[in-house]
Amino acid sequence: MLQTYTATTRPADGPLRLHALRAALNAQGVQGYLVPRADVYQGEYVALCDERLAWLTGFTGSAGFCIVLPDRAGLFVDGRYRVQARMQCAADFTPVNWPETKLADWLREACPNGAVIGFDPWLHTPDEVEALEKRLKDSGIILKRLPNQIDALWTDRPGPPMGHVTAHPDSLAGLSSAEKRRQIAQALTDAGQSATVLSQPESLCWLLNIRGADLPRLPVVQAFGIVHADGRVDLFAHEAKFDGLTLDEGVHLRPPEAFEPALRTLSGPVRLDKTSLPLRVLDILRETGAEVAFMQDPCLLPKARKTQAELAGARAAHLRDGAAMVEFLCWLDTEAAQLVAEPEHCLTEIDIARQLEAIRGRSNELVDLSFDTIAGSGPNGAIVHYRVTEDSNRRLLPGDLMLVDSGGQYRDGTTDITRTIAIGPVGALEAECFTQVLQGMIAISRARFPRGVAGGHLDALARYPLWLAGRDYDHGTGHGVGAFLSVHEGPQRLSRVSTVPLAEGMILSNEPGYYLEGRFGIRIENLITTRKGEVPEGADARDWLEFETLTLAPIDRRLILKDRLSPEERAWLDAYHARVHTLLTPLVSPEAGQWLERACAPL
Repeated sequence: MLQTYTATTRPADGPLRLHALRAALNAQGVQGYLVPRADVYQGEYVALCDERLAWLTGFTGSAGFCIVLPDRAGLFVDGRYRVQARMQCAADFTPVNWPETKLADWLREACPNGAVIGFDPWLHTPDEVEALEKRLKDSGIILKRLPNQIDALWTDRPGPPMGHVTAHPDSLAGLSSAEKRRQIAQALTDAGQSATVLSQPESLCWLLNIRGADLPRLPVVQAFGIVHADGRVDLFAHEAKFDGLTLDEGVHLRPPEAFEPALRTLSGPVRLDKTSLPLRVLDILRETGAEVAFMQDPCLLPKARKTQAELAGARAAHLRDGAAMVEFLCWLDTEAAQLVAEPEHCLTEIDIARQLEAIRGRSNELVDLSFDTIAGSGPNGAIVHYRVTEDSNRRLLPGDLMLVDSGGQYRDGTTDITRTIAIGPVGALEAECFTQVLQGMIAISRARFPRGVAGGHLDALARYPLWLAGRDYDHGTGHGVGAFLSVHEGPQRLSRVSTVPLAEGMILSNEPGYYLEGRFGIRIENLITTRKGEVPEGADARDWLEFETLTLAPIDRRLILKDRLSPEERAWLDAYHARVHTLLTPLVSPEAGQWLERACAPL
């Protein structure tokens, strides 16, 4: 079993830990302290030893931060986590709607006479700190670098992860590590830079064609790297993780403690991505007088634009995963029918998550889940990133909507799919909202757009049917997805804030939703990849792009108000279901095949 269902935090622990932290801050002579979710690698996923925000507050979401002052503690969370934060945290922590409320504005109101706010420079980026200092100008509030204050209080803190590193085959990557390193070295040479510092494990694993096991759900090794303009790479990680693995010529493994001394030897210009690098790295280079050039991590865009081999792997992974989803959905429909017929029949959220994991595992090719399965029924479905535990586990009832967001990590690809399923007949409101979400998902799927268009230009297509009804959702429409790497990958996104032009080979999620707190949640998600677009007759002489849908699984037709769909929307859905039926029928059991034929029938 990969996923566990034990609650990892308790609201009752927060107040005592908050009191201890305030005492420590008072001894340091500072009035406040920033506690981020981030670790030194600035990634979304952190090891158990880096769950400082959860340890202090009880909040286990993947984004947010806490600012602790003598008289208040603000927990800043975005729209995905507001319900969750209220459930997980004691009243001592006040949820703050972020990013609508800026930290600087909150601090100005909370500290009108100024204050010294401490922070750990290993856990914040230069971009983050510079922006905060700029907004605090003339406020009398001072930001002060401090040794980490949580670590000194966390007496039973786990040790650092020591997962084993393996080679990622060139046949799956599509390019050798040597070819990738030449590409990055050429980019540095062209820019007149001597080196770049890489802090994101995904970038290093992509560059070196390796995968690790330091983090659950994310197959990376936690390490820092320095890439030189001649293609050499210094990799700073524990040697024991690489036992039995021979690194390429020109890749030199160094102990973690050698990282800071190595930074002090760089003369520059050194390329730094100030949006993803610890501020402490910049501090060290400035102490030595090294010239610094602020530019994006040079691995991000090449990593985002998948090779033909990676796209072939993604398609294979989605076929395998789609077959598992069909077996699961067939099972769930059988269970739901029994539940409706026999009210005493017990089916819980944990039952659903366990069954889906077991079915995925039957292929013997599942390495890990790509994230903890979100199995939210009824009101729990309205918690966008809900994680079921033994404490929250809910028994399904007739008339529920069941939201299942899940994915798998396979050697050849990473999957992420959401389906919302009717547990017996549901109400008119649920069907109306489901249809609007589906229309938005179809709009993205059918989109054709000229080169240069970014995700921020397309996001509204998914929201428009909901907007017409006065509805919306508080998350982006889609995120980038890696190739047996992170299920959340940048820089590409389908989001109002995204300015990165979409390009061939980028994989994204397409997942509009709607959430009515206390009632239900709806999300429909497919993964898509950008490709050259078909040019209709009479089209402008432009370079057109479109999306190919990778995910293969039926969408619950029972929740669709068919008369609300346009002819084009119906045609897209019927064609999608026909494709799903054709590709997956040979891969599933006879029983699931019969179910699939019914589920994929034309509207």
